[in-house]
Amino acid sequence: MLEKNNIGEYKEDMKKILVIDESPLLRDFLKKKLEELGFEVMVSSNGLEGSLKIRSFLPDLVIMDYYLSRKSSIEVLKEMKGNPNTTQTPVIMASSKIDRDSLMEVVKYNVKKFLTKPVKMDALIKSISEILGVNLQLDSTPCIIEAHVNEDILFIEIAQGLNTEKIELLKYKITELIDLYEIQVPKVLIIMSNLSISGDDSLKLNMLLSTILEHSQAKPKFVKILTTSDFVASFVKGKKEFAEIEVTANLEKAMDGLLGKKAGAYLDQENLVAHQELLSASAPRKEKAETIHLRFEGEKPSTPDLTKLQDVLTFAVVDDDFVIQELIKTAFSDARFKIDTFDNGEEFLKQLKPDGYDLVFLDLMMPVMDGFQTLEELKKRGNTIPIIVLSALSQRETVIKALKYGVKSYLIKPLKPEWIRKKATEILSMNF
Repeated sequence: MLEKNNIGEYKEDMKKILVIDESPLLRDFLKKKLEELGFEVMVSSNGLEGSLKIRSFLPDLVIMDYYLSRKSSIEVLKEMKGNPNTTQTPVIMASSKIDRDSLMEVVKYNVKKFLTKPVKMDALIKSISEILGVNLQLDSTPCIIEAHVNEDILFIEIAQGLNTEKIELLKYKITELIDLYEIQVPKVLIIMSNLSISGDDSLKLNMLLSTILEHSQAKPKFVKILTTSDFVASFVKGKKEFAEIEVTANLEKAMDGLLGKKAGAYLDQENLVAHQELLSASAPRKEKAETIHLRFEGEKPSTPDLTKLQDVLTFAVVDDDFVIQELIKTAFSDARFKIDTFDNGEEFLKQLKPDGYDLVFLDLMMPVMDGFQTLEELKKRGNTIPIIVLSALSQRETVIKALKYGVKSYLIKPLKPEWIRKKATEILSMNF
């Protein structure tokens, strides 16, 4: 990376980037990130200011929104083309929506890349790297982070691993959500139930928790972590600044201090499974579009369109209850998946081939071979098929025991098709 020289001046070969965007959060993030990557960066909040800075700053690259106030992006582009000092300056443009005619018009003005908002940061960095011919390195650790608000609670779901780029993005996403939902007393639930973490991740875990506390401004007693990881529990307990954060494997306990008496209305059966309306985002109080995207270019969306995956996926339903078998078929009736049904674990294991199924729905209470015996045999075989347990057993110890076998989710009967579908799409999005 390029740096300032010893008297604080920029080296002559430092590339210069101008960012023109009306979102202060996006401008702040891009300025900080691009400066870390070795660029000299200037920002503008509208088209008029941007056009003035283009003439004085003479950037090597301009990153701008399509929709600008005080002077349109087309006017800015025309001015750049008419100026011999900027006629060859490349432009990356972004917008949440644009019609084909507008897109064809901007391409005439040296727009090298057009990105859809909210911009995926890895796609933007890759575009900058290609256009300016510089090698830019980002943390490539697989990681999925989702953040949304419901009932004035900030839900942060983390899966696969911890990525420093995404944790940096998270601080801006949290700030954006707090503003959009006008949250006065922040409360946070961090869901890490599908995250394997160890001592090697200590620095990133510390960065994650510090980021959440600082930018949500939530008091530690109003931050809960849902996880079965003993390492996370001991790490939090051992840090003075995090010691008041509650770490639990029980959803009821995690929600107790966040929703209080309201919790029962949103939790199913023994309060171990949250209803879909709680884990979904509610409408923000401000009429603004979100500008910060936590997903990267190569990742699947959080709720993939199952109808586009038809004839590709194969599910197994291991349950002696015919009603449950039909219920799961109903949940995916709009996508012609192959769904095999088995009345017990023994039947399932006899038919199972390596990587024979993309997802397994498993009951715990079955004749001949029950769910736990099936899980034990799958463990011996080293099988890593994602499994969703569907069971009437709701005791905390039973849930934790199942999760320790690597079960991806535990849903308590009776069930609704939409709950099954939602959980399946979440897990499929992390496995495809």
